[in-house]
This record gives sequence, C-alpha cells and structure tokens, in this order.
Amino acid sequence: MNIDFPPPSKGTYNNAGSSRKLCNYLEHEDMERMEQGIYTEGFFNLTDDNIYKSQVVKDIDSNIGQLMKTDAKFYAIHVSPSEKELRAMGNTEQEQAEAMKRYIREVVIPEYAKNFNKGLSAEDIKFYGKIHFSRDRSNNELNMHCHLIVSRKDQSNKKKLSPLTNHKNTKKGAIKGGFNRKNLFQQAEQGFDKLFGYQRQLTETFEYCNTMKNGSISEQLEMQERQISDERKNTDMQTGLYANRQDELTENKAAYKQDDNLSNIQSVNQDNKQSFNLPDLGLSSALGLLTPDANKEEKQIPMKKKIKKKPKRGFRQS
Repeated sequence: MNIDFPPPSKGTYNNAGSSRKLCNYLEHEDMERMEQGIYTEGFFNLTDDNIYKSQVVKDIDSNIGQLMKTDAKFYAIHVSPSEKELRAMGNTEQEQAEAMKRYIREVVIPEYAKNFNKGLSAEDIKFYGKIHFSRDRSNNELNMHCHLIVSRKDQSNKKKLSPLTNHKNTKKGAIKGGFNRKNLFQQAEQGFDKLFGYQRQLTETFEYCNTMKNGSISEQLEMQERQISDERKNTDMQTGLYANRQDELTENKAAYKQDDNLSNIQSVNQDNKQSFNLPDLGLSSALGLLTPDANKEEKQIPMKKKIKKKPKRGFRQS
C-alpha cells in the first residue's frame, strides 16, 4: 500500500488558496468514463457518497478560521494499492471502489486523526475523497487509487492540523502533538491486512521498502537476511504442505482400494449365496433328506418258509 502527500505547488496542488482547481482536476476522469458509458464514482466523506463538487469546494474553502493568506488551507493525500492488494479488495471496479471507501473510512482517516496525538477521532477530520480507476504512464492491469482532500482545520474550525510538520508527539513548546508519517503508513498497512485478511509478504511491507531505500548498510543487510529467512520458511512450508497432501492422497488411494476389494468380496459372497442357496425346509425336513421318514411303514422282505424234506421212498434193507 502506497500512501503519500504530494508537496504543495503553484499548480494543481496549490493549497494556499481555493480547492477548486484540485477538485476540477479530480473530476477529469469522470467525463471520459461517462462518454464511454463506464461506471464512475462521485466525491465521498466519512458518511456520505456522491457528493457534488460544489459542496466540496464550499466546505473546504470555508473551513479556514485564523489562517493567514499564505497558509496551507488543505492537504492532498494519495492512497494507492498494488495490483495484488486490489485483487484482495474485489473482483470488479465497483467492488474495489466500495472496498476502498470502507478502507478510507475505517482505517486511513481514524489512523490519520490519532496520529496527531491530540485526542482526535475520525469524526473530527473534514475530508473528501475521490476514486480514480486509471493512471497515466502505467502498464498495470489494475490502477485504482484514491485522492483525498483534507482540511487544514478540524471540523470545529479551531485546531490546526498539518501532516507535513516535522514535529512528532511534542509535549513542550508552541506546537503540541505533531505527526509521524512513518507510523501512519505502518498502521494503515496493518489495518488493510486485518480488514481484508491480506497475507502480506515481507517485501511488500513499508518497513522493508523504507529500509532498503533509506536504511544504513547494516540495516539493509539485516533486512535481506530476514527476507532470505522468510523465503526459506515459505519454501519449507510449501514443501511440507505438498508432502502432507501426497500422504493424504496415498492414504485415500489405499482406502479406496481397500473399500473396492471389500465390495468385490461381498459381491462374490452374495453371488455364491444365490447360487447355492437351498430352500428353508425346516430342521425335520432337512433331516428327512438324510434319514427315512418315520411315518412311513418300513417295507420288509418276506422270508421264505422252510420246507421239511420227506424221506425218499425205497426198499428197506433188513
């Protein structure tokens, strides 16, 4: 997430006078998209959407109590998610725009208010936002970003608030409080990750980018060591997940094979039961197949009568 404060200039970002020039610039994309019949977003603040430009100019330009002619009357802030972050915010431009407004209202402005260390809340900040969907000289597929116009004075038109001051939480002197831009960047980044469940890599963090750009040699070397360590952990984790997945697939394959074998055995047993199944004849009937029927008379073979042999007739010998 890239958050920056464009420096005041004599052109579009001249903040010593009216905010009209900046508001006119912020509407230029709307005309192009409307001609093409493409979805557009109006100005918004903490509670309302589709606010007219005229109201924005009036509210910002009138909230300048006790400011000198050459004093800053407002500040511009750019909030630009990366392509990867935008994909986490939604699938369509409208979804991403709604997510951006939610992020501004729930994270950026509350952290902006707290960072002054004056007991302020989001309701104390007078601001207007405008979402753009394209960016000049960019080859990225997704380029949605948000422009914020923040009043120099709070809602009560009493307290001066400057995010460009070099004071940081001062408690003595003419200026109390201050503003820590680094702290804002880090808190807004962490708030984004929590709001959208974003898994941020070390190389995507503000801490990493700031260290590699502005840190000392020793700090950069230490950050590189952290990067190598994190990449090694991610590789080990991915390898472990792959191994666990392979084990799970192997176990499932074995379980399927076992279930298949069991199904085959049950099928064979069922077939055998059907092939050799005898009718239920009862115990007595089953025994009757093996033993003679007790109710039937036994057939006896008639025995032949013995015939006494008569002596043969003949002459008697005296």
